This record gives sequence, C-alpha cells and structure tokens, in this order.
Amino acid sequence: MKRSNRTARNAFTLVEMLIVLAILVGLAALVVPRLLGTQKKADVNSAKAQIGMVKGCLQSFHLDMKRFPTTEEGLNALIAPITGGAEGAETVAAPNWGGPYTESGELPSDPWGNPYQYAYPPTHSKGDFPDIWSMGPDGQDNTEDDVCSWTRESGEGGVEGEFSEYDQYQDVPPEPM
Repeated sequence: MKRSNRTARNAFTLVEMLIVLAILVGLAALVVPRLLGTQKKADVNSAKAQIGMVKGCLQSFHLDMKRFPTTEEGLNALIAPITGGAEGAETVAAPNWGGPYTESGELPSDPWGNPYQYAYPPTHSKGDFPDIWSMGPDGQDNTEDDVCSWTRESGEGGVEGEFSEYDQYQDVPPEPM
C-alpha cells in the first residue's frame, strides 16, 4: 500500500474564516433592515386594527346608553358600568349599560404597551365620534408617530395615523401621471 505525501486538513484557514464571516455580515446587512421595517408596519397595522375594535365597542355602548362616554369616564366605561349619585349618596349603576363591551372584558394596550387615549367630545376630529389614538412607539403625545382615528390635515401627518415615518409602509396606490 502506498502512502500519500498529502496530509489531511483538519481545520479552516484564517482566510477562509474571514471570507465566510464577510459573507454572513453582508447577508445580515441586507436582511435585518427589512425585518425591522416589517415589524414597524405590523405594529402600526395592529394599532389601527385595535382602534377599529375600540370604535366598534364604542358604537355598541352608544346604542345602549344613547351617548358616548365622556373624556373623564374614558374607555373604562366599556368594561365597567358607569355609576352615578350625589356626593354622600349611594352610587347606582346605569340601568342601560350592557357591557363589558370588549370581548375579553379588558381594554387592549397599544403594540408598544401604552394605553389608548380617548377624548369626547372630540378635540381633533370633525363630527360627533370620539377621538381614539395611540401615542406610538415613542410614547409621547402629539408627535409624528401617533396612530389616530381621525384624518389629519396636511402638515399634521397622514390619514388615520399614517405618518411620514411610516409612509413607506402604507399600501397607497401611486398617483396618476
């Protein structure tokens, strides 16, 4: 039997390792930004869907109570009966209240873990429907990333919370030429 003068390779060379590492870094540089953009879009769409659900709950409340909850009563009026009574008198639950109006019996938090904001009478929208909004990923009110139930005028953001930072994620048909 002849012996070969070649020795078996048991490891990668440093150059091979650097080439593989460069390829992996290049792939990560292409994939990670796309994944982060997808997450932002998903969070904004989730907030819009939850706002739509809260709107439906408010409409059910309105059918029973013949009014919307005030700003002071807030969205909690959807999950707990409104009570009333003079100071020192016994509190009585509203007789027409048919809640809780949410499926789970709890109010949802926005995708960033903050409670939804509520105002009635509306302070931003025109008409007689309450304002509902999320303060967005930054948790600050009245900023570009807020997701809201009303249509904003030009210069104040987009439609229903589709703001400039998220314009790249919305499914808007191209404008005609």
